[in-house]
Amino acid sequence: MNVPNLLSISRILAVPVFVVLMLEPTPLRALLAGIVFSIASATDWLDGYLARKWGQVTKIGKLLDPVADKILMASALIMLVDIARIPSWIAIVIVGREFAITGLRSMAAAEGIVIPAENMGKYKVGAQITAVLCLVLDYHLGTDWISDVGRLALWIAMVLAVYSGIQYIVNYWKKAG
Repeated sequence: MNVPNLLSISRILAVPVFVVLMLEPTPLRALLAGIVFSIASATDWLDGYLARKWGQVTKIGKLLDPVADKILMASALIMLVDIARIPSWIAIVIVGREFAITGLRSMAAAEGIVIPAENMGKYKVGAQITAVLCLVLDYHLGTDWISDVGRLALWIAMVLAVYSGIQYIVNYWKKAG
């Protein structure tokens, strides 16, 4: 167990806290949920950075990091559907893409094929984090423009999710021959 892996675990442990805060959002609970989500999202970048910098990339870390990311984001999207902040079909598209690409990458790895992360996937994550934070914090701040930014970021995230998902599939087909 090392610091990067502990950060990934902390991201998973932050999910129930975020969910409980979002069950009945009030301005204060939304602010707290936004803070929890922000910190958890920051650990996504930090754990990978530290693992590479300190030479602490491990097999368990390679599993924990993407699992923690997906649990956090899927939970946030589901809670936003639950409180009627986003349409369920958009959450289904984004979460479905995550399942499909994770499965594809696992299948590729079993065949000895490495499909590296694409930049579009990284942009997608940025758009998702922006969308979730804007739509959660809108309960705290109560300003229309934050909701508008959140909805726009969500649409961008969905488009990037589909586009980057297609990129992964095409890369797999090219490498699998």
